[in-house]
Amino acid sequence: MNAARLSHLTTTAVGGPAEKVVEVTTEAELVDAVSHADDAGERVLIVGGGSNILASDQPFAGTVVHVATRGITVTDEDGSADRDSETALVDVAAGEPWEDTVRETVQRGLAGLETLAGIPGTTGATPVQNVGAYGAEVSQCIVRVRVWDREARKELTFGFADLEFSYRDSLLKRSMTHGSPRYVVLSVTFRLRRQEQSMPVRYAQLAAALGVETGQSAPLATVRDTVLRLRAGKGMVLDPEDRDTYSTGSFFTNPVVPEDELTDRIPADAPRYPVLDATGREVPGAVKFSAAWLIDHAGFGKGFGLPGTRNELLDLDGGEVAGGRAALSGKHTLAMTNRGTASGEDVAAVASTVQRGVEQVFGVRLAPEPVLIGLSL
Repeated sequence: MNAARLSHLTTTAVGGPAEKVVEVTTEAELVDAVSHADDAGERVLIVGGGSNILASDQPFAGTVVHVATRGITVTDEDGSADRDSETALVDVAAGEPWEDTVRETVQRGLAGLETLAGIPGTTGATPVQNVGAYGAEVSQCIVRVRVWDREARKELTFGFADLEFSYRDSLLKRSMTHGSPRYVVLSVTFRLRRQEQSMPVRYAQLAAALGVETGQSAPLATVRDTVLRLRAGKGMVLDPEDRDTYSTGSFFTNPVVPEDELTDRIPADAPRYPVLDATGREVPGAVKFSAAWLIDHAGFGKGFGLPGTRNELLDLDGGEVAGGRAALSGKHTLAMTNRGTASGEDVAAVASTVQRGVEQVFGVRLAPEPVLIGLSL
């Protein structure tokens, strides 16, 4: 399939034409497509659900490999189908839609992924970014990740420690070059608990919505449904009928600031959270702040970028940034949205304006979460 546009493969619906797009439905096809492109010296872009990519509208010179592999297998620790054990291993193909993985595990009475419901994209992308939400990260459940090493030209299996997880980061992500990975994820294996109740709920907003205390549990299905409702209310669940959801989700990561670098430019009432390592333990000497709070309090309200919006604090006319074609979501200031006719450059312009504004007001530079293709902030 040639001359497809990246805008057809991404949740923000921006991106220019690709020189070549190859859709793969098996691991063998995936390895073959990547190897063929590498042999030809072509640039390679791996796309799953397209939820973590912001691409330029300029042509992409190279091969886009669209991963559409499928499969979820649940076994006991020893590889059997024994359902009497307390835990289960869930092996998932890289191209399996993440929400399908969460729904399947919840329906099977397997706890660990329920608070990560509604995150767009594919399962293979989750360990790369160490995706997380509502007090949980995938690293807390991942046992291993199988990959194709493009440099060594062989399959490898990374254990938990090998992946070097940290907040929204991993060895897989750090080995990327201009958005192109050295390690192409083939499958991800999670260790989940066989129980009808969720893991302890760590996030106060979710606990309140569930009617439980922080640290308590709730039925798995109830937790998943509540998370989906909360995310939808923030425009973080893609709705084809709502342009306010055409985004990469949270565009910026919550900034982590070493305690010895804190200044009075960040108000004492700014929400602060502990920094957790990949196992969920608190990391001393650092504080995590809410990117959404910083954006809002730097004067960028919901919908900034639409005609008639302004940042009074910084004297900025929102409609002039990208002609109203791209804007902050009207539901959540962390999402940069395509209002219908935006280019990748338009979305990046809004994001860059927000990034500069937050740094000007608070001295904190927000880091983008999506992979930028042909763009920079």
